[in-house]
Amino acid sequence: MELTVLIPSMVYLEQQVRKVVAEAPDGSFCLLPQHIDCAAALVPGLLGYQDLEGREVFLAVDEGTLVKAGDRVWVSVRHAMGGTDLGRLRETVQREFEKVDEGEKAARSAVTKIEAGFIRRFLEIERNG
Repeated sequence: MELTVLIPSMVYLEQQVRKVVAEAPDGSFCLLPQHIDCAAALVPGLLGYQDLEGREVFLAVDEGTLVKAGDRVWVSVRHAMGGTDLGRLRETVQREFEKVDEGEKAARSAVTKIEAGFIRRFLEIERNG
């Protein structure tokens, strides 16, 4: 099978694989080449695959969508990070998610300031108008 993992900014991974293991809201599932075509919502967690040499590789993924059609599997998620060592992958994910959280906090703060400025201007116009 060919596994393609897409994130908003790029094609994160294109890999020939023997199997794919993913997690949906109702539990984990495994896809093999002979399985029927399907689509599934993914929850944040691990997406695993076995490459053609038999190595198990894991990706930490955000929520997203998986589609299997024939011998192709497409996964579309907001964030993905890969590795073969689950311990290191966990540490990397934790560091990266902390950076994302800090960035989201800064963005929320900026939006709050913009909204407050808009309200102040609106009140000034109303008073003067």
